[in-house]
Amino acid sequence: MADVSQTRILPPEFIEAAGKNYLSDLSTATGDYKTADLSKVFGPQFVAGLDPLQQQAEGLAKAGIGAYQPYLSTAAAHQATAAGYAAPGAYTQFQSPYQQDVIKATMDDYDIQAAKGLPALRAKAMGAGAFGGGREGVQLAEYQATSDKNRASLLAQLNQQGFNQAQDLRQQALQNQMGLGQGQLGLAGSEAGFLGQDVGALSTLGALNQQQQQQTLGAQQQLAQQQLAQPMTAAQNYGTGVTQLIAGYPGQTTQMSQPSANPLMTAIGAGGTLAGIYGAMTGKFNAKPLLTNQF
Repeated sequence: MADVSQTRILPPEFIEAAGKNYLSDLSTATGDYKTADLSKVFGPQFVAGLDPLQQQAEGLAKAGIGAYQPYLSTAAAHQATAAGYAAPGAYTQFQSPYQQDVIKATMDDYDIQAAKGLPALRAKAMGAGAFGGGREGVQLAEYQATSDKNRASLLAQLNQQGFNQAQDLRQQALQNQMGLGQGQLGLAGSEAGFLGQDVGALSTLGALNQQQQQQTLGAQQQLAQQQLAQPMTAAQNYGTGVTQLIAGYPGQTTQMSQPSANPLMTAIGAGGTLAGIYGAMTGKFNAKPLLTNQF
């Protein structure tokens, strides 16, 4: 019974050892990569929070919401007062409390001065020989009419002066109230503007600090990713080198022999006919090697 010859081409031993090390490293790296806690690499700890300056800006902005309201309320009060001064009859609030006293004193003095003219008029009538006559009566009536007219004119002038003075004071007060209201509106706008400048400056500086912090966290995240992938990367690079070694070195040929198969069993395994099986049992057919493998 002849032996079957097999040929195997094997890599050098040092390359085979390197391949085993590569498979071991790759298996370990793959297992570590699968079970790695990715939250340590992609978690929120790598997102920069608000900078203290940004937090300060946020606090100022929140505190400043509606801070202008007191100014608006005061301005509205001044406007309401001004509207009251614009109403008909509002001038009476600005009339001098001594106006009537002044008018009365002036008119009393006028009456006294007017009365002083009567004796002179009568004396003139007596000198002309018209005392007690119709001519004297006419002169006295004319004098009295003129005096009353002048008295009424004087009283009207005094009242008009008081009215004009009250009107001027009312108009001035109205303008003052409107000016105060506008001033309050200006203060409200100024406060909002200054607040906006402060918030803007703090936000800008805070954003720069936040950006710097984010860059630092980004570098740390990249380092964490590299550390996680380093075993796998190293194993893959190692495997590339092993593959290049296998391609660059010739294999070693190894010859192996093994007993040939029993003819009977070969015939049965091959599904032979009864004649074939019988021939194999009686030695009618010569045994030949059935299998030769070349690797």
